[in-house]
Amino acid sequence: MEKNEAFRDTIGTLDEEGKRKFIFPKKPNGKFYNYRKYVSYFLLAILIANPFVKVGGNQFMMFNVLERRFNLFGFPFWPQDFYIFVLAMITMVVFVILFTVVFGRIFCGWICPQTIFLEMVFRRIEYVIDGDRGAQIRLDKQQWNAEKIGKRLLKWTVFFVISFFIANIFLAYVIGSDALWLMMEEGPVNQSGNFIALLIFTGVFYFVFVWFREQVCIIACPYGRLQGVLLDDKSINVAYDFVRGEKELGRAKFNKKEDRSTSGKGDCIDCMQCVHVCPMGIDIRNGTQLECTNCTACIDECDTIMKSVGLPKGLIRYASEDEIEKKAPFRFTTRMKGYTAVLVILIGILSGLLLLRNDVETDILRLPGQLYQHKGANISNVYTFKIVNKSSHDFNDVHFKLLEQKGTISLVGRPHFKVVRQGMAQGTMFIEINQYLLETEKTKLKIGVYDGHTHIETVTTNFLSPRSFN
Repeated sequence: MEKNEAFRDTIGTLDEEGKRKFIFPKKPNGKFYNYRKYVSYFLLAILIANPFVKVGGNQFMMFNVLERRFNLFGFPFWPQDFYIFVLAMITMVVFVILFTVVFGRIFCGWICPQTIFLEMVFRRIEYVIDGDRGAQIRLDKQQWNAEKIGKRLLKWTVFFVISFFIANIFLAYVIGSDALWLMMEEGPVNQSGNFIALLIFTGVFYFVFVWFREQVCIIACPYGRLQGVLLDDKSINVAYDFVRGEKELGRAKFNKKEDRSTSGKGDCIDCMQCVHVCPMGIDIRNGTQLECTNCTACIDECDTIMKSVGLPKGLIRYASEDEIEKKAPFRFTTRMKGYTAVLVILIGILSGLLLLRNDVETDILRLPGQLYQHKGANISNVYTFKIVNKSSHDFNDVHFKLLEQKGTISLVGRPHFKVVRQGMAQGTMFIEINQYLLETEKTKLKIGVYDGHTHIETVTTNFLSPRSFN
């Protein structure tokens, strides 16, 4: 029988005229929903705590785009480490791709912050204030009387307070928790730039969770579009068992006097509860759809209905299309093995780069446009230097020494200097070497960077001189 694909021409959040149609999902309940609550609140605790936890003096997670400073799991990444940060992001993307190829869009339903905040925070508050699906639909159609105005004002106020709280957490990820505390201490007038950013973030979150909602997953999120090229018949998804649900005669309303095992009718009793409970407004019985986030609400609701009518659970479950149609067990395909191999290689390279990464990075470069200078029997070159301290402690007595050549290093303005943790120092210096010690026009110098008596790094640079005097 040819399958009707007309449902793919429309989405559940728009009516026939193309106007926004709000979804009023039934409050989910069941085993998977309880599991999702535990996972969601655990992840929310991590999300809230991350910017305020410090490892070795470094914020656990920070994405300071303006200053190009990033922290991942306590590892600080400066602009000089941008290639490592990019590799870390690529590794995460490949992991998500592999996870999607194997387990479908489970990330969206269980881990995505958008889903967690919407389903486990905002909608749960909405159920308390507005009631379940039926009450919400009646309230939406109700005239603007005292009851409706009161509920709307209460809900929108609570949503604004939560959006403001989320914006503070998000801002802590961007500018750092220390800067956020400083803004709270000094007030919005003295920290007007950060305060304006906070208000913008609050407005964005309020708009998303009050009005835009599930359209983020359908319209704005690129991952939802990406799943179309990642999933295949062997990927595990939240799926409707159409073989069992339809059988020879298709789905039909439940009749307790009828034996479905012999009637030829499918086990689906067409109760529409899987549609009513769906936060995306889709019918899972139509098959895999772009809008589906694998939230498992339909699984719990269908299992409850099946139990109530005496039919086996699992009409909607985690399964691949091959498992449903061909009874084929899950196997790790060549495609999955390929993604796994790429992921293992990326993790290996990333781990190696992190282990070899120095806590100090020094650049010593000859001043552009400057040649050597004669100073008696010595030849002098002028250099600029920049030292980045990525460690969690200060370097209080930084100076330079020539390691293989005899000569002197003179810093402009100071012989020694300090580089604070997560800070940077730069300046100018002169290197002088006796001309008779120079054998070529370009000599490679090794310069040691010291903090007191501790050798913290070795840097190489070129020293220009006239032709050899030997």
